[in-house]
Amino acid sequence: MATFLYKLGRLAFRRRHFVALIWVALLTLAGVGAASAPPAGNSSFSIPGTEAQKAFDLLEQRFPGASADGATARVVFKAPSGEKMTDADNKATVQKTVDELADGSEVASVADPYTGNAVSKDGTIAYASVKYDVSGMELEESTKDALEDAAQQARDAGLTVEVGGDALQAVPETGATEVIGIAVAAVVLVITFGSLVAAGLPLLTALIGVGIGVSSITALASALELGSTTSILAMMIGLAVGIDYALFIVSRYRAELAEGREREEAAGRAVGTAGSAVVFAGLTVVIALVGLAVVNIPMLTKMGVAAAGTVAIAVLIALTMIPALLGYAGRRVKPAGAKGRLLGRSRKGEPKPDRPAGQPKANVGTRWASFVVRRPLAVLLLGVIGLGAAAVPAASLELGLPDDGSQPTSTTQRRAYDLLSEGFGPGFNGPLMVVVDAKGSDAPKDAFDDVAGEIKGLDGVVAVTPPAPNKGGDTATITVIPDSKPSSVQTEDLVHAIRDAGGDVEAKTGAETLVTGSTAMNIDVSEKLNDALVPYLVLVVGLAFLLLIVVFRSILVPLKAALGFLLSVMAALGAVVAVFQWGWLSGLMGVEETGPVMSMMPIFMVGVVFGLAMDYEVFLVTRMREAFVHGEKPHQAVVTGFKHGARVVTAAAVIMMAVFAGFIGSSESMVKMIGFGLAIAVFFDAFVVRMAIVPAVLALLGKKAWWLPKWLDRALPNVDVEGEGLRTAAERGSGPDEDRELVRA
Repeated sequence: MATFLYKLGRLAFRRRHFVALIWVALLTLAGVGAASAPPAGNSSFSIPGTEAQKAFDLLEQRFPGASADGATARVVFKAPSGEKMTDADNKATVQKTVDELADGSEVASVADPYTGNAVSKDGTIAYASVKYDVSGMELEESTKDALEDAAQQARDAGLTVEVGGDALQAVPETGATEVIGIAVAAVVLVITFGSLVAAGLPLLTALIGVGIGVSSITALASALELGSTTSILAMMIGLAVGIDYALFIVSRYRAELAEGREREEAAGRAVGTAGSAVVFAGLTVVIALVGLAVVNIPMLTKMGVAAAGTVAIAVLIALTMIPALLGYAGRRVKPAGAKGRLLGRSRKGEPKPDRPAGQPKANVGTRWASFVVRRPLAVLLLGVIGLGAAAVPAASLELGLPDDGSQPTSTTQRRAYDLLSEGFGPGFNGPLMVVVDAKGSDAPKDAFDDVAGEIKGLDGVVAVTPPAPNKGGDTATITVIPDSKPSSVQTEDLVHAIRDAGGDVEAKTGAETLVTGSTAMNIDVSEKLNDALVPYLVLVVGLAFLLLIVVFRSILVPLKAALGFLLSVMAALGAVVAVFQWGWLSGLMGVEETGPVMSMMPIFMVGVVFGLAMDYEVFLVTRMREAFVHGEKPHQAVVTGFKHGARVVTAAAVIMMAVFAGFIGSSESMVKMIGFGLAIAVFFDAFVVRMAIVPAVLALLGKKAWWLPKWLDRALPNVDVEGEGLRTAAERGSGPDEDRELVRA
């Protein structure tokens, strides 16, 4: 591995014009494709294997033309103070609005509030339900404009009018904080390298990689039905890993220059050593993201594959474009220790006045590692107890999917949600649709009535509509209004109670009862994600564990890496619960409405955080492994690994935290929560697990940390992440000319 990447790095350095041209051409091609492609919509929830999805499919068959998955809108009207919606003028305004909405080309039906019993008991609030022929992601802009115009005309007539439902769902915005995250990354890079040129290389290559990845996703969004959040998450992860991977290679390049190597040779060795770590770190991220497919939720699978593709591009750019740009930069990228005067640092070879010449001062990483190896047990206990305390809130984790009630109060969807709750009760925002399939029943009508009667007798039910059969008379729908809000535990219990009652009716009549609707679908998704979490964890951690055995040629080091990851992800989940569910620091994070944590959060965090955690594990511990392989004692190898890697890993973690935190400003609650969760997870994993717990455990284990059974050592392929093959060549006395022949071989 190291030898191949060494050759690749030198080749890219020499053929930099060709390499740069290829990547610019790919960026241009992806950009043109994105510009000419139709915009991405909101991905539909198709959840194979759930009862809610089965009911949706049944409705498509038995109620043809009903557009069971079509977009919906609720236009909510509130009368001025002292008036009622049944007053003649207000009634005329609503009727005019209903007539205008019914004229839309994509409108399937509009329910008049006054004929559909859609006026509140106190007469102050009413609503009109609009059903469309197509899903929200397929609605034309002219249809959305017509909906907004009709609402505005009613407002002009003196009514308070808000629009809920999925018809007006917009593409989420990330806001200015994303740019702030990139700016923070730039500042950290400048501080790390002390050079604008060296700092600019990781930023430039990361932006090119993200540009190619996100543009490709945008170009394929319509054909593959990719949701609008897919490109945002790919950008989030692609930026973070793209900057980090380039940072590690540039840092190693400067270290090789400091050892006196020529620039082309230094580029080859940087790619051969740090590049090997980049490849395996990238592989762990890709495995974690692609592994999301085991959940069998199409939207989540597409998000994972798209983000994995962006990570793969980041790895390829780091291995090829970074050495090419280093060739262009020439002497403007200085060796490590020769940082120039940008930050007021001394030049290489100029001793500090407060210490004798020839006595280099130990850096912070060296001093910290020396402290940890002297007090490993105390550091280990402190780190584990601290993460355990942070993880305590995770015991109260409640899962759900966001609805209009989690939207900011500035949106019309949220205001419509609040008006409906005020006029009709909180459960009115999450009606349950019960589908009764009586095709196998001898008395379908009796079966419909039996189901309706059973539901009316359940706790937590406010209203049950009469069964509405189809033309064939073998299937009927019943709408159930709970007395609790859609995301509550009480509503979830009611869904299960209806399904249990339906089972009793089926045993008597042969009619099958299914519960669907957006609320039931969200509940089914949450349960499906919970059921898939353990198999997913076993798959991803198992595959990565095997990969790390190959990289580190050890059993205990990968095991320690996996256990440390579990600590950091549990602590991060605890922080997410504290902020988004309990409301701690919610104002600072822009969380306007607390509630259940998004159902996808645990499994998504497991996937992404595991991949990123292994990044730091690979980058930091490979330097320790390299020192140990080259003859250093275990404790000294830990210190050496920190001497060369701690500063860079710290910079990489701060950059990744800044990039993720930049997405906290998103208008999409899911993106906001994921941005915060990943940022805090990186903090816990990089600074507590990798910087404290890992060296403490390695110090306690000593040589046992690198133990590997002889039979397994013989069976495993030698990937040479430490670059031992390159060092061997140097020790044989090969000079630059012989190295050039090696590259051509």
